[in-house]
Amino acid sequence: MISVAKSVYISQLRAVVALLLFGLCCSVSFGATERSARVVFSELILSDETDQAALLEELSSYGDPEIAGIYEAWRTGGILTLAEGDDVRLLQFTDEQWTLVMTGEAVKLSEVEVEAAEKTRASRSVRKQMKSLLDTLGLKAADPAVRIDSAIKMGRSLKPEFVPALEARLEVEPSAEVRDAIREALAISLLENGDQEQKLASVEELAGLKSGASRGFIEKVLEVEVSAGRAEGRLAIESMTALRKIEEHMNFMEFLSSFFRGFSTGSVLLIVSFGLAITFGLMGIINMAHGEFVAIGGYTTYMVQTFFINTWGLSSEAFGWYFVISLPLSFLVAAGFGLLLEKSIIRFLYRRPLESLLCTWGISMVMQQCFRLIFGAANVQVNNPTWLMGNLSFGGFNMSYTRLFIMFIALVVVLLTWLLLRKTNLGLHIRAVMQNRGMASSLGIPVARVNSMTFALGCGLAALGGSVLSQIGNVGPLMGQQYIVDSFMVVVIGSVGNLLGAGLSAMGIGLVDQLLQPALGPVMGKITVFFVIILFLQWRPGGLFPARSRSLDD
Repeated sequence: MISVAKSVYISQLRAVVALLLFGLCCSVSFGATERSARVVFSELILSDETDQAALLEELSSYGDPEIAGIYEAWRTGGILTLAEGDDVRLLQFTDEQWTLVMTGEAVKLSEVEVEAAEKTRASRSVRKQMKSLLDTLGLKAADPAVRIDSAIKMGRSLKPEFVPALEARLEVEPSAEVRDAIREALAISLLENGDQEQKLASVEELAGLKSGASRGFIEKVLEVEVSAGRAEGRLAIESMTALRKIEEHMNFMEFLSSFFRGFSTGSVLLIVSFGLAITFGLMGIINMAHGEFVAIGGYTTYMVQTFFINTWGLSSEAFGWYFVISLPLSFLVAAGFGLLLEKSIIRFLYRRPLESLLCTWGISMVMQQCFRLIFGAANVQVNNPTWLMGNLSFGGFNMSYTRLFIMFIALVVVLLTWLLLRKTNLGLHIRAVMQNRGMASSLGIPVARVNSMTFALGCGLAALGGSVLSQIGNVGPLMGQQYIVDSFMVVVIGSVGNLLGAGLSAMGIGLVDQLLQPALGPVMGKITVFFVIILFLQWRPGGLFPARSRSLDD
């Protein structure tokens, strides 16, 4: 029994000791994390020469961007030492106020205290060591994007003193994307500062990374090798191989980029042309003011943005919601205006294409002048919300969040339009009126109301296109004019009144346009697209899905 009790006592004692050790370790680790860069810098300013080396070594492990600001103030005499008995406070004047260097906390000082304080400056030896520390400060920043930018700048500077810092950071860097940037920077730096073997390894490394930024540096190495009579040497051969691989990769990336831009351009055309396909294809109205309804969407988005800025501010979290609000609001504003226009003017122009063309052309000029009178002749600025900024990277290929969102909106427009036309009574009435207006009226369908709702729907879709266009282009009185011709081409090629054909032709025109521009240029690319469209219509005058009737089949 005694031995059992003794063993239990020993086990309990060991548990207590383990808990104490664990608590001690936690307190040490927590104490280490509480020691910020500001605390270390404060100790550095107050230390003597014997302790400065250790404190500088400790400070070099931080990537806090505030270090640069504190050092600049210290270097120029902007740090004040205020002694209060045994307590010494370090003060820095930033943003129109005095702050404590150790904590960044704002404090109020009287003129007497400021006059009693002493200026302190960094010594020459500390300034020399701080310069190298600041040069590599970005490599330790918390933001991976900052670390990537810092590595790129250090590599392209070709300074040999950055090589050890890049090598040291590569060993501890947790992010794969940042590691690739450091490897690229290190390889570029070694092309200038390394020996023959290091240059060869660097060329192979850059070829594996398919680094477009390194082409000029590799070409310089190749020129040196050729001028030295080593054109058949291994380094020259590997340099030519690397340049070929990088060029092939960049051409492929350019093709993917053009393909992506084509899809996004086609998505914009799809949103804009769907409204025109309804008003022109389903109603027989040639609406030359369709581009101005696009501008209504852009200006509505601008006004919503202005309201959010005036109410909550540009840097507030609420500002990011302005675009979400502006999308349905743009649709409703343009649909309401289109409804009013249809009841007052358009309803007298059905089945009269020439009169509708001239009348809506005059309406478009009136609307453009109204835009100039209200908003001015110059373009207005619409900012992207923060959640649409940046790119989605995939295998080295970057896709803009803004254009991805536009493609998503186009998909939503297609889905909702299809559901409206195929799954609702309004859609059934629209299709009935399109096929036979007289028969639909005899069956009790309110043709006049269906016409009004259909025209309003087409105008609302045009404004929705203008709202998304505000995120990638300018908002001005003529913003819709550059899309009106392309929209008519989309409707004609896709077959008049066929929404599926309009969607396919919008994507086709967008892709062909963007794929031809890198090779032919913007002007010749557009001319070539028009020429291809003319040839297509010569081959299929009815478009992709021509309407068939019994008389035509006979």
